[in-house]
Amino acid sequence: MNNPFGALTGEERAIFTLRSLYARYGYQPYRMSKFEEYDLYVRNKDFLVSDSVITFNDTSGRLMALKPDVTLSIIKNTKDGDGTLSKLYYDENVYRVSKNSGSFRELRQVGLECVGDTGMQEVGESLWLAASSLSALGGDFVLDVFHLGLTEAALSLFPEEARPAALNCFFEKNAHELAALSADCGLSDENAEALRSLVSLSGPVKDVMPELDEIALRLGAGDSAKELAGVLTVFEGSELGERVHIDASVLGNMKYYNGVVFKGFLRGIPASVLSGGQYDRLMTRMRRTSRAVGFAVYLDELEGLTGERSPYDADVLLLCPPSAKPALVRAAEEKLIGEGYSVFAAKKPDPDLRARRVADLSESGEVIFRG
Repeated sequence: MNNPFGALTGEERAIFTLRSLYARYGYQPYRMSKFEEYDLYVRNKDFLVSDSVITFNDTSGRLMALKPDVTLSIIKNTKDGDGTLSKLYYDENVYRVSKNSGSFRELRQVGLECVGDTGMQEVGESLWLAASSLSALGGDFVLDVFHLGLTEAALSLFPEEARPAALNCFFEKNAHELAALSADCGLSDENAEALRSLVSLSGPVKDVMPELDEIALRLGAGDSAKELAGVLTVFEGSELGERVHIDASVLGNMKYYNGVVFKGFLRGIPASVLSGGQYDRLMTRMRRTSRAVGFAVYLDELEGLTGERSPYDADVLLLCPPSAKPALVRAAEEKLIGEGYSVFAAKKPDPDLRARRVADLSESGEVIFRG
């Protein structure tokens, strides 16, 4: 039997797979307009993947924007503070500058958000679905996870003016520069050693967590390490857990993110294809009392992995005599489709149509393959 998705692009197969995955876990589809008031985005510009936004004036003179992001709209349009959960997934086009082309593009993005009374269970579920998404897309993946409480404890050792440089050291995993900065700022040898160990920390959970617990205690961030260990128990007994790593270079904008943050990578793609975490601070900035966690899959990053459209427009070109009754043609099409083929029925060949095989429909309704 042929692949029923053979006529789909790699991106379309990815979307179908992810939507099916999220729906099985009770997430409901979220739909939104192509544009929102520009003010929604300008207030939170540094939350966006790209700070370039396409704007226009509508007929009433309001400044509108083609949406560069979905999360902000979901927060704006979900209920707040009623103790319930909104579990939503989306498959939307966003309009932003592509990292690959450097120009504005209409990009497809798939993701999910859990908004409301979220806690350890919901964060764990988001991690599980993030790992499951990566597994479904490419198989050979790594999901890097960290807790921003540990990062904040590390940064608190530095004076305010040195914290951006320290944060950059974590992002770049630059232990040498962090050691130099620690010395310049007069940190104790004990704290400097804890920071050096933390910035270099990376590896499978079972290998890294004991060391992380020790570092966290030295930094006064034991609760953050305990919380991270707690949500990671979602992978107990699963092979997916072997692909989950703790990595101190996973960061988020601390104006918006808090707690657990994560990034997903697929072999063969240099950039992260998935990013997410807890963003209670974004909720607060948007005057919400609820909490939230979620992630997005950046389909433009998958272009090198998912491949191009099938070289064929249909599996079978079914050539039907002009006198064939419509019911006879339909029955032949349904028979072929039931066998797993895609079918293009026509009275004569089209030189521009690409088909794997050609078949003729006899007067009696029999499908006869050529060759």
